[in-house]
Amino acid sequence: MKKTLISLSLTSLMAATSLLSTQASAVEGLSANVAATSNYLWRGVSQTGNAAAISGGIDYAADSGFYAGTWASNIDFGDDASAELDFYLGFSGQLSEEVGYDVGYIYYAYPDSAQTDTTNEYDFGEVYGSLSYSYFSVSASYGINNDDGAAFADASLYISADAEFEIADGLTLAFHLGDYSFDDAMVAEDYNDYSVSLSKGGFTFAVSDTDMDNDDMKFVISYAVDIDL
Repeated sequence: MKKTLISLSLTSLMAATSLLSTQASAVEGLSANVAATSNYLWRGVSQTGNAAAISGGIDYAADSGFYAGTWASNIDFGDDASAELDFYLGFSGQLSEEVGYDVGYIYYAYPDSAQTDTTNEYDFGEVYGSLSYSYFSVSASYGINNDDGAAFADASLYISADAEFEIADGLTLAFHLGDYSFDDAMVAEDYNDYSVSLSKGGFTFAVSDTDMDNDDMKFVISYAVDIDL
């Protein structure tokens, strides 16, 4: 769910992100997802050195609204870390006929990020929540449980707004705006990210950028498949 976010995430541009993924509309039982993208972007920032990524995950959803799952992808931070493995659980439902919600916890793990230097451990967690109404959604994620190499995540706050419209048969236009703020400016500087994407039949084309210095606009092509188990 988290980043099959390729269609919705280029919801946070792949992830991640806003985490309004398929959770709120998941079918009861087990499902899986597999995806390929020309660039794994998380909150507007490449996690693969602007190279391609293959990802996949398995999710469980109950009629009660509870869900849990795991998701994995290759990464490249220019050191020993080569894989990301996420675990998450949460609860989603409807506050009214028009308003939906989603709350949960996600842990980002990087199993091989400490092979030679324990200070390179990047693992961290986030609690998140979101509200959706009609075509629009807003979400917030707060960083907790960070390891030595993920000091940026300590008390960090990511707030995003998304809108998604079907402009033709099966063709979806989506807009995303995110604001990432950090508790310690000496560790990381606040920035905004924004993107627009077109999706149809599992394919997504997105344009993403941030307001960080020396950051270039990125063009991403992705394909995702969901599988009922």
